[in-house]
Amino acid sequence: PVRPGCPVTPSHPSPRRGRPCERVMAASKPVEATGGGGGGGGGTGLSRWQLALVLGAPILLGAGALYLLLAWRSKKGRKVCQGRARLDIRKRFSPQRMMEPWNRLHGEASPLDRAQAAKNKGNKYFKAGKYEQAIQCYTEAISLCPPEKNLDLSTFYQNRAAAYEQLQKWTEVAQDCTKAVELNPKYVKALFRRAKAHEKLDNKKECLEDVTAVCILEAFQNQQSMLLADKVLKLLGKEKAKEKYKNREPLMPSPQFIKSYFSSFTDDIISQPLLKGEKSDEDKDKEGEASEVKENSGYLRAKQYMEEENYDKIISESTKEIEAKGKYMAEALLLRATFYLLIGNANAAKPDLDQVISMEDANVKLRANALIKRGSMYMQQQQPVLSTQDFNMAADIDPQNADVYHHRGQLKILLDQIEEAVEDFDECIRLRPDSALAQAQKCFALYRQAYTGNSPLSVQAAMKGFEDVIKKFPKCAEGYALYAQALTDQQQFGKADEMYDKCIDLEPDNATTYVHKGLLQLQWKQDLDKGLELISKAIEIDNKCDFAYETMGTIEVQRGNLDKAIEMFNKAINLAKSEMEMAHLYSLCDAAYAQTEVAKKYGLKPPTL
Repeated sequence: PVRPGCPVTPSHPSPRRGRPCERVMAASKPVEATGGGGGGGGGTGLSRWQLALVLGAPILLGAGALYLLLAWRSKKGRKVCQGRARLDIRKRFSPQRMMEPWNRLHGEASPLDRAQAAKNKGNKYFKAGKYEQAIQCYTEAISLCPPEKNLDLSTFYQNRAAAYEQLQKWTEVAQDCTKAVELNPKYVKALFRRAKAHEKLDNKKECLEDVTAVCILEAFQNQQSMLLADKVLKLLGKEKAKEKYKNREPLMPSPQFIKSYFSSFTDDIISQPLLKGEKSDEDKDKEGEASEVKENSGYLRAKQYMEEENYDKIISESTKEIEAKGKYMAEALLLRATFYLLIGNANAAKPDLDQVISMEDANVKLRANALIKRGSMYMQQQQPVLSTQDFNMAADIDPQNADVYHHRGQLKILLDQIEEAVEDFDECIRLRPDSALAQAQKCFALYRQAYTGNSPLSVQAAMKGFEDVIKKFPKCAEGYALYAQALTDQQQFGKADEMYDKCIDLEPDNATTYVHKGLLQLQWKQDLDKGLELISKAIEIDNKCDFAYETMGTIEVQRGNLDKAIEMFNKAINLAKSEMEMAHLYSLCDAAYAQTEVAKKYGLKPPTL
């Protein structure tokens, strides 16, 4: 479940995106009675007035019975007894009630006392590891306990569930915990034990519901329940994402996202503008280049559509080039694979990338680019070994390719191999001194290393590095954005806000920057309205920005608007670009849904901002 008070930083592999109700008082746990015996004689510990009271009770009760009997015989008494105030003599003066003082005096226990004694005996067996005998004692306690003693009875069921748990009888554990919760709906110990039993029985939905209730009752302070909630949410997310991603409809991302993606490459042949001799027939008259048009191919048409931002036609035109085995077959394979990746169809992209990589006679830049993209795909699929192998192979076949080191540096950051990441960024900068993006990301890597290493001097040096980068490359929006994140970490909120403003000035159509600026307002000024206004602006700019929907959903959870949060998460799920992202979003959505179910079932309100 999403906890309030924590920074709202949803998960995403990019450093710019970062990585994911206040208190509900838990109901008091049922107090387990310790049992207690009376006793007779001088050793009972009863004071004189207590003894007098006990001994005198039968006499007083006898006098009261006699009074009522006389009253009944009188006419007036009969009317009184027949009225609404008539006492039930049989109930009030039952043999059991009249013998209670006598039983207490002579050590004869009540049913509840005997039940507590059986429970205490069961506890001794439990501590000795004799769980079968403990179960027998707890069963006896349950049978002896008066049915109106809900809290005591719930404790006996919960204790028996604990013994069943030691024997790994998970069905019995769940059943007894259910009875305990029916008797005491906010019994945290029983809810958590049932959650663990449901986990063992692979009842993930029921497990999540129980552990969510525990988290809310304990105000999200218990590490064990939080870990179990996180575990089951991830399992549910993976299951749902696997099924959804397999059957999802391909969706082309926004033009801004596509342009941003290609801008991260400098040696990518397929993203370069068309040469004059490659212009299609449609453009030759306008530009007076009829004599330079040599041919018309599917790949060249795809490139032209790319320049026109008509991205939906690129895959089909590339396919025509591939089927015709034309001159630009390798380029067409790489271009088609790239757009398969952009629409989230990694299964279709991989064969094309494999084929380009295996073409030893193809341009080495094409093969290296294919390796970079396949390596990035493997990283999204959480296969870091295969990813590292592809990047290393790209460096071997094209050691002068700056893109290899830039993207491998990003991989190393994700793997928390900061020193190696810095080395790769340095090599990228050596090959391309004008690479503002690599220099900004190197600063971010150094900052992370200093921040996690708790080195104030190194942090100061990294912050100065950011200042140098934005001074040297004042048109690099990424430099301002990464610097703003570091400033936010250092709680220099005003300056961070200025950096985001400069980033927006350079890239007014970058929805992600608006989301980060909105989050800053929440952290800095607790200005919920301003934060939501900026995130809404991001959605207005790019209605395919899954990060904006995800962040909006996270905020709505913390506001207590769970239905709205679920709506936002579902929109983000439909826009997710990888199965891993989708699994993360399903986890957030399931957490919100579980809180709504718990609220209805137990009358609990999740903490809010």
